[in-house]
Formats: sequence, C-alpha cells, structure tokens
Amino acid sequence: MRGHRILLFDSGMGGLTVARAVRARLPEAELVYAADTAAFPYGDWAEPLLVRRILSVMERLVEAVRPDAVVVACNTASTLALQPLRARFDIPFVGTVPAIKPAAEQTRSGVIGVLATPGTVRRDYTRALIDTYAYHCTVVVHGSSGLARLAEAKLQGHPPARDALRREIRSVYKRRGGGRTDVVVLGCTHYPLLLPELEAASPWPVTFIDPASAIARRVAQLLENGGAPGASGADIAADTVIVTSPVLTAETFEAYARFGFTAHRELAIAAAGRQWLDSQ
Repeated sequence: MRGHRILLFDSGMGGLTVARAVRARLPEAELVYAADTAAFPYGDWAEPLLVRRILSVMERLVEAVRPDAVVVACNTASTLALQPLRARFDIPFVGTVPAIKPAAEQTRSGVIGVLATPGTVRRDYTRALIDTYAYHCTVVVHGSSGLARLAEAKLQGHPPARDALRREIRSVYKRRGGGRTDVVVLGCTHYPLLLPELEAASPWPVTFIDPASAIARRVAQLLENGGAPGASGADIAADTVIVTSPVLTAETFEAYARFGFTAHRELAIAAAGRQWLDSQ
C-alpha cells in the first residue's frame, strides 16, 4: 500500500527546508512540491489579492496532486491564507508561522530577534504571537527584503557575500537592559537555507530557530490520526516539483533534485505578477 501523499507549497524554494524535515520524519510518504514561481515573492503582494491568488492556485494543485494533506511551507501565505484554505478544502492543512513561542521559552537574556519577510512582519497574526507568548520579552522584528532571494541564489550556486547578509540581519541584534539578542527566529522557510552563512555573519553567537522539525511532527500526527491514505487518481507523480512559470534554469532543477524532487512539471496557473488579476 502506498504512503500518504503530501503536497508542500511555497512561492519559491524556501519550503524545501520543510520538505527535507517531512521526508526524514515520514520516509514512506509520497511528496510533491509546488512553487508558485510566477508570483515569487509573496511578500510583495497586496493582502486581498494574495489570498485570491493562493486559493486559485491551490484549487489547481489539489485537483492535480490529490494530496492527503497540504503543508503551506511559507510564513507569508500561512499567516494570511491558512484559514481561508481550511474553509475551502476538506483536507488537512498545516501552516508555517514564526516560532515565537519556542523562542520565548529558550531565551535567557529576554531579547529575541525575528527575521521574516515584510509581509509576515505586517501581519496581525505575527503581532498576536508576540503579545501572547513573548509579552515578557523584548522582541526585535525585521522584515528583510533580500534574504529570500539570497537563499534561492545560493541553491543555484551563487553563495551570498557576508557583507550583504550582515546588512540584512544586523537590525535584530540589539543590547537591551544589560542583555543582548540570544535567540533569532527564522520567520521564513527560505532562511534556514542560509544557516551556516547567517551564523558566520552574526556579530555574536545566537540560537537560530528553524520550525521545520516541529512542522514535520505535526504533519505526522495529523496523518496518523487520519487513517490510511486515500485513493490517489493523481496526475502528478511523487517526487515531482511543480512550478508556475516556464523560465527556470538547470541549476534550479538541480537544486530541487538535491532535495529529492527529481521530476518537474509546469502547471500553467496564471501569468506572472499583477497581470494575474486581469486573467481572473
């Protein structure tokens, strides 16, 4: 009997960090990865339009993949569209949100940094996590406009310059009340791809929190409680990466293959950028 089919969804390659953790936790599962590359990066989109975009793309993906569960391996998409997705589809959705709670539990200095995308930083959901779990801490939040692109470039063989990384992360390293930042939340699934470089570029040692393993545990729990895999009838084979834009490099597909996604398909869901609105 086949394993559960799991669809992992992101705007780009960042969700590969979550896919790696899910594959390690559930080696028998059939994984399919979908990157909405035509709309990358999600952090640049207006909120109402992005929700419509994600729901529209997910309709096509669910029809093609027939998953038993979907992992929204993107903080921006999760903080904005997770509830509408759960309302629309009758399958489990697991989201990715900034790991504020574990950061508040682990900090010794009481000073926490949160690296995220501009979209995630703006979300009320992120502020609610801080107010609920880290109200007793100093939380320094930074919406980086460049880290996700640097992470994708690294996967394609172009490692980032240390000075560029320092400029992107320096604002979360603060000294407050005799303490200094000692925990940094990686609030975008792209950022763990840069973990060695982030450690080298940090002005002092900190603990970086990557939520991928916790997400994988949650996926395993939901599927165990949900019983046997459903009937597939899928058009997309396991270990396939689906993209929504036609122009991707050989280096990009080689990077996906290193994470186990050895086949690729283009699903013509929409035109790139804001032109998508005109097609609706």
